[in-house]
Amino acid sequence: MFPGATTDRSASSYVVVGAPLDVSTSFRPGARFGPERVRRFAGTFEDYDRATDQSFSDLGVADHGDVHAWNDAAEYCEYLASVCRDVVCDGAIPLTIGGEHTVSVGAVRAVDPDVFVVCDAHLDLREAYDGDPWSHSTVTRHALDVADEGVILGARSGCEAEWARAAEADVTVVEPEAVGDWTPPAEFAERDVYLSVDVDAADPAYAPGTGTPEPFGLTSRELRSVVRAVAPHAAGFDVVEVNDRDDGQAAVLAAKLLRAFVFAHADANANAGE
Repeated sequence: MFPGATTDRSASSYVVVGAPLDVSTSFRPGARFGPERVRRFAGTFEDYDRATDQSFSDLGVADHGDVHAWNDAAEYCEYLASVCRDVVCDGAIPLTIGGEHTVSVGAVRAVDPDVFVVCDAHLDLREAYDGDPWSHSTVTRHALDVADEGVILGARSGCEAEWARAAEADVTVVEPEAVGDWTPPAEFAERDVYLSVDVDAADPAYAPGTGTPEPFGLTSRELRSVVRAVAPHAAGFDVVEVNDRDDGQAAVLAAKLLRAFVFAHADANANAGE
């Protein structure tokens, strides 16, 4: 159970869904442990958020638990999509915890956004990796089968074909050194947005516990700023690629970003109703 959440879905505004898929990790496995670690390392956080003057336990967060994973990523993502569609149909925001980044495809299909915003060290625009069209390195390409536009924040790695795809009109890449100055464009207010955070967007100094770490990445504060800025426009959120190869740094960052999303989204909604 995510600390501050309940099992009562009847009046929830947000629903945590664990997605411990770990079948295509190309370097360091262990993403299957991500949902459990994120929940566990959130246990020391204060309930109260001074920045928004809210308590997490007052914001209607429920925890669905984990969607048990198996070895067929395409089939798993379709099942995960059905779980997240139930959340959306209930009028709540799905908060997915991975698991490898492939799980974002299921949640994106459920939300059906206009814009896919992702913090990621990698472009993830491959058609396939090692012959696998459902590799975690194909997730943004799959997301663009649903969304009209993709915004990739913090990317610093990709093959030549991916950079060519990223140069097309429906993709915007904001490289790490420019993320601090990036703000959501005004048109986000009129569009459905999905926000995904691959924890490897952070520099490994902040989140070493991930499958394919890349140096020269984002700071934890930069990631928090992105989450806070995009959350008011978002209809879905995930944080993924946390594994068990560190002392909890990646998990605690992921947990804090999930909470930052909820606080910012709830605060924006409350202010809009005033």
